[in-house]
Amino acid sequence: MSETNPAAPAEQAAAPYRYTAAMAADIEARWQDFWDADGTYQAPNPTGDLAGDAAEVAKPKKFVMDMFPYPSGSGLHVGHPLGYIATDVYARHQRMTGHNVLHTLGFDAFGLPAEQHAVATGTHPRVSTEDAMTNMVRQLRRLGLGHDKRRAVATIDPDFYKWTQWIFVQIFNSWYDEDADKARPIETLVAQFESGERATPDGRPWSELSAAERADVLGEYRLAYASDAPVNWAPGLGTVLANEEVTADGRSERGNFPVFKAKLRQWNMRITAYADRLLNDLDALDWPEAIKLQQRNWIGRSEGARVDFPVGDTGSITVFTTRQDTLFGATYMVLAPEHDLVEKIVPAAWPEGTHEVWTGGHATPVEAVDAYRKQAAAKSDVERQAEAKDKTGVFTGAYATNPVSGEPVPVFIADYVLMGYGTGAIMAVPAHDSRDFAFARAFELPIRCVVEPSDGRSADPAEWDDAFASYDARIVNSANAEISLDGLGVTDAKARITEWLAERGIGEGTVNYRLRDWLFSRQRYWGEPFPIVYDEDGTAHALPESMLPLELPEVDDYSPRTFDPDDADTQPETPLSRNEDWVNVELDLGRGEGVKRYRRETNTMPNWAGSCWYEMRYLDPHNGERLVDPDIERYWMGPREGRPHGGVDLYVGGAEHAVLHLLYARFWSKVLFDLGYVSSAEPFHKLYNQGMIQAYVYRDGRGIAVPAAEVEERDGGFWYQGQKVSRVLGKMGKSLKNAVTPDEICAEYGADTLRLYEMAMGPLDVSRPWDTRAVIGQYRLLQRLWRNVVDETTGEATVVDAEPGEETLRALHKAIDGVAQDMAALRFNTAIAKITELNNHLTKAGGPVPRSVAEPLVLLIAPLAPHIAEELWRKLGHTDSVVHRDFPVADPAYVVDETVVCVVQVKGKVKARLEVSPSVSDEELRALALADDGVVAALGGAAIRKVIVRAPKLVNIVPA
Repeated sequence: MSETNPAAPAEQAAAPYRYTAAMAADIEARWQDFWDADGTYQAPNPTGDLAGDAAEVAKPKKFVMDMFPYPSGSGLHVGHPLGYIATDVYARHQRMTGHNVLHTLGFDAFGLPAEQHAVATGTHPRVSTEDAMTNMVRQLRRLGLGHDKRRAVATIDPDFYKWTQWIFVQIFNSWYDEDADKARPIETLVAQFESGERATPDGRPWSELSAAERADVLGEYRLAYASDAPVNWAPGLGTVLANEEVTADGRSERGNFPVFKAKLRQWNMRITAYADRLLNDLDALDWPEAIKLQQRNWIGRSEGARVDFPVGDTGSITVFTTRQDTLFGATYMVLAPEHDLVEKIVPAAWPEGTHEVWTGGHATPVEAVDAYRKQAAAKSDVERQAEAKDKTGVFTGAYATNPVSGEPVPVFIADYVLMGYGTGAIMAVPAHDSRDFAFARAFELPIRCVVEPSDGRSADPAEWDDAFASYDARIVNSANAEISLDGLGVTDAKARITEWLAERGIGEGTVNYRLRDWLFSRQRYWGEPFPIVYDEDGTAHALPESMLPLELPEVDDYSPRTFDPDDADTQPETPLSRNEDWVNVELDLGRGEGVKRYRRETNTMPNWAGSCWYEMRYLDPHNGERLVDPDIERYWMGPREGRPHGGVDLYVGGAEHAVLHLLYARFWSKVLFDLGYVSSAEPFHKLYNQGMIQAYVYRDGRGIAVPAAEVEERDGGFWYQGQKVSRVLGKMGKSLKNAVTPDEICAEYGADTLRLYEMAMGPLDVSRPWDTRAVIGQYRLLQRLWRNVVDETTGEATVVDAEPGEETLRALHKAIDGVAQDMAALRFNTAIAKITELNNHLTKAGGPVPRSVAEPLVLLIAPLAPHIAEELWRKLGHTDSVVHRDFPVADPAYVVDETVVCVVQVKGKVKARLEVSPSVSDEELRALALADDGVVAALGGAAIRKVIVRAPKLVNIVPA
């Protein structure tokens, strides 16, 4: 017999109005239909097509958001709605506490899975994506989520991505003015060049530059620009990947294909221009410190110096170092294998006396460098930065000159130096850097101590097992005819050598960042087309707004051309490039040049693009003339007291988006803020990371997952079809055969039970294991609640108008006080515990429940279990919805206990328990404790050394 249908037919007939799964399904469907028809969750804007009740608009506003979901073809499992239910509970509570609440949900619908499905089946990715969205909308509706459905958006809708393209154009047509510390229109930069206020790179007047030359100059400033740059190329996928999409093993996050370094012309976003502001503005955001730390580390600000090392007649190698005080200890240099200088400095033959270990066994430097570059190209940046046991590299055959010692230092290439950080070149000080030390030992390079060891080791590096790295030490062996750092501390030495370098024009103090510009191109079909065309000279031009949206064309083959996954010597071929009628066009761009021939950009934007700004579209989703109406944006997201940068009031999602999505969205918001389109310089003021609902994964002897629902637990182990299987706690998912769908739980218990169970499992920000067997606990809570209000025989309310007793009043108001605090702080598990305690009190009390208790009880649970709350509210005689009812307010007189129990200890052992007033003073409590007969007996006349009082609950007496 099912837990949800425990009654026999005769019992069911005797209690036809018992709360069952069938009744829950009926109640939930009816109220969901009512909410849709009534527009219950529609939040009015101050103006525009979604303007509404002025009294509602005048309330304090609250903008609550979930991170954009991707519409998966497999639908939701019970782990997915955790955050959605939580934001819904919070939003409902905020409505009941007098706020105008905007809460909606859209879809981040461009993405690789739909395209891969299209490649495999021939189904257009729009068809499969829209089918997945329809299913997900159905599943979410069944959960009773209170979304303003008028505001729902999808990134694949041309009306949406018109504005994604429009924002790209604004970024393309902007530059970062360091003097103004903000983005400005590119026309202001052109004006500076035209007037001579800013010199061109080669000094020629702007008027003498050709159109192509001007475009190249502006490209060095634009916030969106195309460049030939080293990228992560995955031949097996046929596309390039951002660093963040490459695993530590140097393979693609999706598909697990090998990833190689290649040079390709790609679109980039100059996010580095905002590095300082992205760092500094974190301070005013209400985000978890762990997320802020990850962003700070990703941006990676460091102060140091730029130093030039001359290299013969070929110029110089510029390095960035944070330890310029150790310059006298630089005994070799290392370039990233991709560094542009490598080809220029490599000689035809090895210099006389070259160490054999430096050559890698190759006959010439050219052969050695070429072979090593190919080896390095097969590694990801993460792999290259890992602390590998064996250091690899090869001598280029060239020497640079140490600018302070004048000594020649060999120049190597090695994969642990990246082009993406600093200048792509380092000065190696092996005595005081662990990686340099290991490299020097491997390649028999000199090691010179220039920081006096303070850990007891000798001053001879030949005797060392590792580098000595310390800021708390004195500089030694660091002097030439013009400067001496000997005897200085690190900070003073850094300042002195930086000044000396600057005076001689061979260096300067500078700030460096780990953050790199954002690679913004993908060689895929299913993404936003770039609103860019190229003229016959190859110059990029943005489409005018009148030509937006530029819609995705139809193509015969959705797949990018893929190659042998291990073939690094390949180049991308995009799906859009195959539609020549779409690629090659004649347009009048409105530049006064008439109709000309152009070639469209055939890359598409990455799947991050739409999620960089979707919060703004929620505000004004039907505006065809503007990104967002300024008054509407200011109302919902503008700066306020305590929120100097504005932003969404609450943003809930997984911590896995700590860097990418959040950093990119912050960048776009700042550009739009600088250009005057929005009042909020930050997209999300408060961020909350929900935990994960986990599930047990069962695997057979081959390591293959088996269906969790078919596993038996017996004899202290787990068995599947007669074979013992292992069990580990992990993710929930279709591929792991442990997914439980919301539909299953809703059918068995009802949506309100599922909502309560997910919120009651534990603190929202902590991961927790799913246990279907435990769901029934919340189902029984709802059944008891129902019985406390409704007669199961007649279906009529059983409440009475009698006054409740004092004990019940105290139970009620303590619950109200605690639940209100818990709701505001997203502590839904403890809120449910307090509601359960109150409901149990009423059940044990017996008899009809007073109306003055039943009504606030229903309102307390309304944010958590809205369907049953609406039904009970109607049965209590009300005609309005609980959604906009005021949340109960506790009476302080009943929240504070009349008396509390104070424990009295003597020598750490309890000797008395006193009932005292909660407001008792320390002095009064001390006197009461010392006068207690049990305490007097325990002391036995002994003197007292100390009395520790923690009113009103503890007194600790320490005898002499």
